[in-house]
Amino acid sequence: MTDARLRYGRASLALSFLVQGVTFALLVTRIPAIQDRYGISDGLLPAFLAAVPVLAGVASVVTEKVVARVRPGVVLRWAQPVVMLALLGVGAGSEVWQVALALGVFGLAVGALDASMNMMGVSLQRAYGRSIMLGFHAAYSLGGIAGASMAWAGAHWDLSLLVSYLPAVAVLLPAALIGSRWYAEGRSGAGAVEAEPAQGASVPFRLLLPLCMVMAFAYIGDSTVSNWSAKYLQDVLGSSEQLATVPYNVYMVTTLLGRAVGDLGVRRFGAVAVVRGGSVLAAAGFAVVALAPGAWWGMFGFTLLGLGLCVIVPQTFAAAGRMFPGASDVAVARLNVFNYVGFLVGSPLVGALGDAWSYRGAMLVPMVLVLATLVYARSFGAEPARYGGGHERARAADVG
Repeated sequence: MTDARLRYGRASLALSFLVQGVTFALLVTRIPAIQDRYGISDGLLPAFLAAVPVLAGVASVVTEKVVARVRPGVVLRWAQPVVMLALLGVGAGSEVWQVALALGVFGLAVGALDASMNMMGVSLQRAYGRSIMLGFHAAYSLGGIAGASMAWAGAHWDLSLLVSYLPAVAVLLPAALIGSRWYAEGRSGAGAVEAEPAQGASVPFRLLLPLCMVMAFAYIGDSTVSNWSAKYLQDVLGSSEQLATVPYNVYMVTTLLGRAVGDLGVRRFGAVAVVRGGSVLAAAGFAVVALAPGAWWGMFGFTLLGLGLCVIVPQTFAAAGRMFPGASDVAVARLNVFNYVGFLVGSPLVGALGDAWSYRGAMLVPMVLVLATLVYARSFGAEPARYGGGHERARAADVG
């Protein structure tokens, strides 16, 4: 593959990450408005929030099978428009069954989208022969900032959900479709490991399990921010609805900053050291949020959270690609399921603990889980699994 083709493929994939960041931020930062529009009770809200990751996890498993026949770029090209159209459906309905249907479609499409995007990112990083995965997720963070800013404007001017969503979809849907013309997947490159086709290689779960646990812990933390930060600031710390949209924006700004320099950190210090540092910083952020006396201290805590959590997820996907170079699509699809396990556990867990105990106390649970990442950090230095005789082995090497 030519250098120009790789550059175009990298840029077009970054655009897809950015578009998805906008789309997801527009959904999660307006959860209070969605709840009010459809009259969803506080008791029922966790069920709606949980349905999206459940369906996304199912779609990720299906995507693993689909990409054995159809390349990830084809899956992504069709999944991304469906995600954006489902977002419009969330804003356009008036009955509970309509928002339930729209969120269901959103969940199924986003599962295929997340899996295929990260499959392509891992393959391009292998072709480049150096860490570039954080750059794709930085584009997602940039999109999240834009989406959260649009959500703030919608809340500020009291715009309906549909009016808030329509301009973004009208611009980004055609852009994503045009950009998909340059999708590319790297098959080899400097530092790449020669591998068997993914269809002929297995991914033993016992080797992937440490990365799965880290992915789940990270997304429990991330889902706490995306699903509860607005409600936490408004209901616990006494902010206005307008100000309640800001924490997710602050969180995405700091994830952007951390990911913008994260690849350089990985190249210099190693993935293990970067992941360890990120988990400690994220835990400190949760502690600040739990103890915050007011809204501004809460936003400071979410700032620390963004700087800490931002490096963990991209490096987890990259580590799976390094561990299973001959079956990276399969490894990424299976690992991506634990993205949704984290969301599935995190949203109801925080909600249930908040109702039964206190939302401040609930913030301590993701803090402990993020700290548990330290136990599994050595897996980010794992060497490629060796294929032969139907068995694979991976040896962990602490490169941090």
